[in-house]
Amino acid sequence: MPTDQVCLGRKRPVPSCPNPLFLQWLTELRDSAKEKGLKTQYVYQKAINSLKKYPLPLKNGKEAKILQNFGDGICKILDERLQKHYREHGSDAPIHLMEEPRKEPSGNLSEPMKRTQREVRKEKGTKKKREYVPQKRSGGYAVLLTLYRHAQMPGSKGFMFRNELQTEAQPLCEKSFTVPDLGSKYTAWSSVSTLIQKDLLVKTHNPARYSLTDQGLALAERLDSEETGMAKEHGEQMSGEEDSRDGPDVVDLTLVEDEEEQEDKESWSSKTSERLATALSVNQATGHISESDAAGKSQTLETGRTAMGWHLPPGSYDIVLCVDVIETTGGSSGRKQELVKELQRNCVTFDIRKLNVGDFLWVAREKVTPVPGQLRPPVGKELVLDYIIERKRMDDLCGSIIDGRFREQKFRLKRCGLRKPIYLVEECGSAAAHLSIPESTLQQAIVNTQVVDGFFVKRVQDVKESAAYLTIMTRYLQKLYHNCTLFCHSRELEGDGGDESEQTANLSCSLMAFTEFNYGAIKNKCQTVREVFARQLMQISGVSGDKAAAVLEHYSTVSSLLQAYDRCSSESEKEKLLSSIKYGKLKRNLGPALSRTIYQLYCTRGPLS
Repeated sequence: MPTDQVCLGRKRPVPSCPNPLFLQWLTELRDSAKEKGLKTQYVYQKAINSLKKYPLPLKNGKEAKILQNFGDGICKILDERLQKHYREHGSDAPIHLMEEPRKEPSGNLSEPMKRTQREVRKEKGTKKKREYVPQKRSGGYAVLLTLYRHAQMPGSKGFMFRNELQTEAQPLCEKSFTVPDLGSKYTAWSSVSTLIQKDLLVKTHNPARYSLTDQGLALAERLDSEETGMAKEHGEQMSGEEDSRDGPDVVDLTLVEDEEEQEDKESWSSKTSERLATALSVNQATGHISESDAAGKSQTLETGRTAMGWHLPPGSYDIVLCVDVIETTGGSSGRKQELVKELQRNCVTFDIRKLNVGDFLWVAREKVTPVPGQLRPPVGKELVLDYIIERKRMDDLCGSIIDGRFREQKFRLKRCGLRKPIYLVEECGSAAAHLSIPESTLQQAIVNTQVVDGFFVKRVQDVKESAAYLTIMTRYLQKLYHNCTLFCHSRELEGDGGDESEQTANLSCSLMAFTEFNYGAIKNKCQTVREVFARQLMQISGVSGDKAAAVLEHYSTVSSLLQAYDRCSSESEKEKLLSSIKYGKLKRNLGPALSRTIYQLYCTRGPLS
């Protein structure tokens, strides 16, 4: 076979940008924005990339508008710079030509000089990349050490959830994992993305699970050994100083200095034993629970309790009312501000924050003492009490029934993890007479919420009565939890291996962390196939949350339901497949009509008749 002819020749040089002045100005703008930490640096970088690709010269900034990523703002800046350039260098100053570097004739360089330059370029090209090592006491440092030490524990899962990882890593980090520093929007948790990019950390599943890669495990082991070696060396040094001080009784003229050294030694020993003390307190708390509970707890639950086993003893926390920010802003602002004023008048300790479900709830907030020299006190831990309130005015109730929010809100309240949901209904009198839904329908919806859905319904007349009810509830909960030791439990760990005996034991003292609760209640977060299937079923007329949950107990996904339909031998058997499924407290059958509707929805090809 004839071989293809190889053409040898000089490689054509890549043409330079025909608009070097514009390119220079955009580069300066990008660098200036980068120094200030502004996001406009990315806008300028996109404009630079577009300008480099454009092969024709531009006369002014307005002509650059035809390029991608060039808006009115950038074009205006270029025109202003161009006018300034003309004023300084004259109206006929060139803008498309810039001085090119002078090329040395090739004959002037000797062969040894060329060889030296090639070797230097080769060394520069093969320069080894510097290994990434997080700074000590930083967020990445704390996360790597925490995951490594957790992996060394007997019975470890091999991964950690976000909330437990933040809780255990906080003592090893100088910055907070949840609250950004003053004037910044970044927390210590922001370094996790860097660890993932450097292939030191892996994030999987939903909810997210974090674990170390082989590279991250090696780095974390090295960091742990360095820290252990430093602590051991420090301990030997302190013991040597103690030995040197032992001897005959003499008059000590440096008593004050010795006292300071003793205080330093005690503070160091308290830091090095902090991890051991935490483990002991966790084990004591776990032992206390296992003695009070029935025997036979599973090893998985014990591991989960150890991982998330921090607790708040009596007297170490305050009961605080949390008010959703929507209840204080927007809409009828005068009426909403009246609620805040009434709570202040009643001397109720409350906090306004974003709640992803419900309008009011209560948290047990850890009491913290300010640290000298720090602007903000340390962030206290928070546990959510089992009471949550959804507040509804009659006009809001009417609107939520019409657009379908009413049923969805009840469904989300049921699955939020709190066991005592409360509906607070305002204006149950003559206000309902002027709404688009008859008053009898609204009253029936309220009764169904209490009888069928199992919510506690409290009826009030106005905002003052609502504030009075919140005040009474706050004082009641303060008395109820006055002598309780509150333990933190995780819904994520329960989902992995919890049994009913653990979930039903000691309900008043086993609570969820607020960060985990609020994250789990996000409305538009990533959903599992099971959750999407449940939402699909609830769009069918007549399918409530209890009925959808009953179907999911037998068929957790659409695929499993379709497979069950395929196993049926006749059309009538398929239509009656779901009719005998029990739902609700009364264990009623789903019924043949609803079963046929679901079958037609998922198995009918083409439009439904």
